[in-house]
Amino acid sequence: MVSRVIVLMKQASKWHRRRVWAIRALGGAAALVALLLATLLLTQSHLKDPIVRYVASHSQREIRVEGALRANFFSLHPSIVADGVTIGNPSWMPPGVTAQIGHIELTFGLPPKYPLQTVVIDEATLHLSRLKNGSSNWQALPPGSRSGTGPPLIRSLHMPKARVIYDDARRHLRFEGTITAQDLQGGGTLPPLRIDGAGQLNGRPTNFALNCDPLASASRDRPYRFDFMQASSETLLTGRGEVPRPFDFHSLDLRFEATGHDMKDLYFLTGLGLPNTGDYHLTGRFNRQNLHLEFTDLQARSGESDMHGTVVVEAQRDGATSHTHADLKSKRLRTADLGARAAGRGIAGNDHTVLPDTPFNLNGARHTIADVDFHAETLELGRTPVRDLAMKVKIDLGAIEVAPLSGVVRDGKVTGRIRIDVTRDIARADVDFKVAHLKLAMTDGKASPVEGPLQARLSMHGKGNSLHDLAANADGKLTAVLPHGAIRSSLAELSGFDLRGLGLMATGNEQDTGIRCALASFDLEDGTLKAQRLLVDTDPVLITGQGSISLDSEALDLKLIGRPKHPRLRIRAPLLVRGTLRHPAFSIEAKKPIAQAGGAVALGVLLTPVAAMLAFVDPGLAKDSDCGALLAETPEGKK
Repeated sequence: MVSRVIVLMKQASKWHRRRVWAIRALGGAAALVALLLATLLLTQSHLKDPIVRYVASHSQREIRVEGALRANFFSLHPSIVADGVTIGNPSWMPPGVTAQIGHIELTFGLPPKYPLQTVVIDEATLHLSRLKNGSSNWQALPPGSRSGTGPPLIRSLHMPKARVIYDDARRHLRFEGTITAQDLQGGGTLPPLRIDGAGQLNGRPTNFALNCDPLASASRDRPYRFDFMQASSETLLTGRGEVPRPFDFHSLDLRFEATGHDMKDLYFLTGLGLPNTGDYHLTGRFNRQNLHLEFTDLQARSGESDMHGTVVVEAQRDGATSHTHADLKSKRLRTADLGARAAGRGIAGNDHTVLPDTPFNLNGARHTIADVDFHAETLELGRTPVRDLAMKVKIDLGAIEVAPLSGVVRDGKVTGRIRIDVTRDIARADVDFKVAHLKLAMTDGKASPVEGPLQARLSMHGKGNSLHDLAANADGKLTAVLPHGAIRSSLAELSGFDLRGLGLMATGNEQDTGIRCALASFDLEDGTLKAQRLLVDTDPVLITGQGSISLDSEALDLKLIGRPKHPRLRIRAPLLVRGTLRHPAFSIEAKKPIAQAGGAVALGVLLTPVAAMLAFVDPGLAKDSDCGALLAETPEGKK
């Protein structure tokens, strides 16, 4: 889950282009049209066809002027007027049309530079597209080229109700609708620029608006400021930013804020595949300097969960995969605040199982290179919180490694590593977890039937596209050790099945019985935990067991047998553990009574393989625990 969230935060590093896609694409298109037709003026020619061919050749585009072409050079404000203009895609794009313009007027300043003053575009259809490699048809120069000063400054723009088809294969955006860009009259001597749009963005109704500084005051030596609003699917995105050098978007600084009922709906504004959430609030600041991109002051909240931090992206040229570095923190992160249930869109997963069957969504990792530091003061995975969770995550084009990973559960230290390969259709994972000194004392506010410092280790590898599927066909080993502790007498005696034990259970007596050592070792084969050793050594009873646990059905099939240590006759009646991991069921196996033998005879045989078990969990346990002392009493231990 956390890896998925990390991948999705990496994708957010691309927001800078999406937040200003309208002003950038339209500005580029308008500048392109102005640049091409300005060349007509600079040629000082009255020959329509030769001029058009000349401009088409130098721009690497097909250009047609079906209507009249009129130029007025003998004026304080030289102008060009053209009708029926079609501009084709450049040579670096597939064949197609960039713009179809019914009527265009350009007005210029005085020679020799002829600065562009006004642009009027009527009855326009713009076909704006970007390829996966980053090349776009609104670029005036071939990919990799950089002009010295950027596109020409325009002092006034009037483009009413232009039809725009915007298709961005790299950013997963498609917009089809109308856009109006014009100076607002009545705003004083320097009217501000307003851009309004409405249509379908990624299949959902959307509308947006940008309020910009007056074009008449734009200058190369001071920032050009704007604010923006975009709404779709009950999601609202707003912000304010500036371009330090108009209109070079290789440098950009802005702040943004997003609110809505489900963060996943941001896809319809941004193209990002974010997770389902409940009502959310997201803010941050973005700064771009050429290929260096920074998200700072990121603050996200949904339900009772929060996340904040910084994301830095080193973008690459020619569409190569960018490198992302992130430092993310959370005071409280609840899995209950993520997923379809949190968004009120149905139940995610199966309520009857412990292992969720919600599919992984890690496909984005196949196109990601990132390293992330993540820390959560509290991670709530169901009823048991994980404190002080810390992890480092590295993603390399589908290879995900989480190492080191650490946290605190019930005062016990949990450490481990995870490796996931999602380069194939079915994810493959290797997991190695260790638990040290986890306190078995309280469960949901109630006294636990077993108390003590648990030591455990899980080492497994498997494949699957959900946590349930991954476990259902995994192979590996699970070992748990309780080097000392206490167990309720009722539970210990129940496995020996005497009336005193049942009486204690009936009256709720919580008298403790000391645990000298408890061991459990399972081999994991094709999703089934098969007991190799189950042993609980208490003062009155030695409990042993056998059986299996299916991680697919989560069914329990265990049998526990009590062997009394005191010289008294007792009826052997094994305790059967059935049901499931979430809802275990206990019963007494009905069988012919058999006199119990003392446990001392069997003890040496049962503890023979204990040394290997302790070494798998923690080699120090073989020396420093009650289990180690018990091992030393056996013939094997004395050797």
